[in-house]
Amino acid sequence: MNKQQNNSTTIWDHIVTLPQYLIPHHLFSMMMYRLTRCQVTWFKNLFIRFIVKKYKVNVAEAAETDLNQYVSFNDFFTRVLREGVRPIATESEIVSPVDGAISQLGPINSGLIVQAKGRDYSVLELLGGDEKLAKQFQQGQFATLYLSPRDYHRIHMPVTGRLQQMRYIPGKLFSVSPRTARTVPNLFARNERVVTVFETDKGPMVLVLVGAIFVGSMETVWAEQITPPYGKEIQHWSYQDEDAITLQKGEEMGRFNMGSTVVMLLSEQAAAFQTELDSGLAIKMGQAMT
Repeated sequence: MNKQQNNSTTIWDHIVTLPQYLIPHHLFSMMMYRLTRCQVTWFKNLFIRFIVKKYKVNVAEAAETDLNQYVSFNDFFTRVLREGVRPIATESEIVSPVDGAISQLGPINSGLIVQAKGRDYSVLELLGGDEKLAKQFQQGQFATLYLSPRDYHRIHMPVTGRLQQMRYIPGKLFSVSPRTARTVPNLFARNERVVTVFETDKGPMVLVLVGAIFVGSMETVWAEQITPPYGKEIQHWSYQDEDAITLQKGEEMGRFNMGSTVVMLLSEQAAAFQTELDSGLAIKMGQAMT
């Protein structure tokens, strides 16, 4: 496991983060969206190899290890893994939905979630003002999982669940790096996000896909690409009766086209997270969390 991260905010953190308040988030993200889908052979191969080298991506885990076979950078970025490299911890009630690092996790106290040391935000804000839904997690627990460019970027089910609803909430596209999380207030509740709500044997469970700068595209397996285009109003989809689908534990539910963050909310009925899990620790999809 990784060494626990430094949660202290410095003046330098604020200086480095300041330009993010000034740049056109969605314009930059749309430009990156187009670049990552470029199929010009020399460009996409150069882009892929640069990221692999810079971030030490473990290509050996991919189902396709020949980098030349990917038609675009995004095709590589959302690559499928070899069968068996991410075993699902069947003995655990809840498993990690992604590869990444634990930004924060723990109990939700009176509807408040820890963003970083000294910074909280509310479940109600995260869920776009849905009071009925937010009340179900007032005393539950949460996990915020950060995906870096080196990580596998498909999102899987932490527990078997029946899809109830989905909500797209427009917002900013600040970076979701640890530094920005320490610095920007209400970061995950002000960035663009997709809220997915499932009913499970242990009560309701929510996976929030949080967008970020250069991460202007999110999709789910049932609705495909949700962004772009970027909306200006909250959109809501309900999945009841014949529209409802059930996804099994470990089954893919969505993906980020470029990296970002997933916030998982669990109700009071769910088992508590393992005590050895802490902020800054690396985690793999399918790894036991409870």
